[in-house]
Amino acid sequence: MTSQSITPELRAWIVSQAQAGHGPEALLTSMRASGWEEDAALQAMETALSGFLAEQHKAGGPPVPIAVPDIAQPAGVNVLDAGDREVRVVMAMRNPRVVVVSGLLSDDECDELVALAAPRMARSETVDVATGGNEVNAARTSRGMFFERGENEVARKLEARIAKLLDWPVDHGEGLQVLHYGPGAEYRPHHDYFDPAQPGSVPILKRGGQRVATVVTYLNTPLAGGGTTFPDVALEVAPLKGHAVFFSYDRPHPITRTLHGGAPVVEGEKWVATKWLRERVFK
Repeated sequence: MTSQSITPELRAWIVSQAQAGHGPEALLTSMRASGWEEDAALQAMETALSGFLAEQHKAGGPPVPIAVPDIAQPAGVNVLDAGDREVRVVMAMRNPRVVVVSGLLSDDECDELVALAAPRMARSETVDVATGGNEVNAARTSRGMFFERGENEVARKLEARIAKLLDWPVDHGEGLQVLHYGPGAEYRPHHDYFDPAQPGSVPILKRGGQRVATVVTYLNTPLAGGGTTFPDVALEVAPLKGHAVFFSYDRPHPITRTLHGGAPVVEGEKWVATKWLRERVFK
């Protein structure tokens, strides 16, 4: 595999390694050891795996699972080290993998993040799967903005705590998104992964591979409504200030049971900070 051309044999090898459970980082390391330049190796992996997943999607079968972040609980320990503070496990579910923790942000940190985000809010958009761009979607009635990764101190602290809890590098995450929901605002049930069968997914996946996990941190407590719902498993997480809900999805397929949404705010308002994690370095 010293050639930089993406041959059918190379595609077959990449797919076979993924089926055997080897993650993207292991594949990249192996290809670089064989003489591949990193950009060319990444392109080969994207081409092979995206094509394979699209074929699986069309055939109706679930894609191959990949390694994803997780919150480790040795011996059922419920107080976890988040680096510069401890958090407590409030709820945990295995299938889908959903964990709720308290204390990921202090009240003052929540307030600071809201204050920094508020002047930059605009109508929230979703990814257009046909083009890879963004579009306003009637299913999402919040207002939002993005911070660059590490843009300010409180964002850096939150990103570092998430990386510590999940054992997933900071640079494998997108920038923090802050959302504001007024009375009646909601985000109807959806999946966070990108459908590899859609043409718009190709440029998105080039920036860091698939999304593999989500962390939603609640920056305030609405008076009523605004929970995070998981319709496939009849679960609703209450939006409590400083709490966060983590969930992962090891393949871009409904088999992960990570369909989720933001229930309408009934009274008051809701502020959240969302962090999406990728397979590899997000650029």
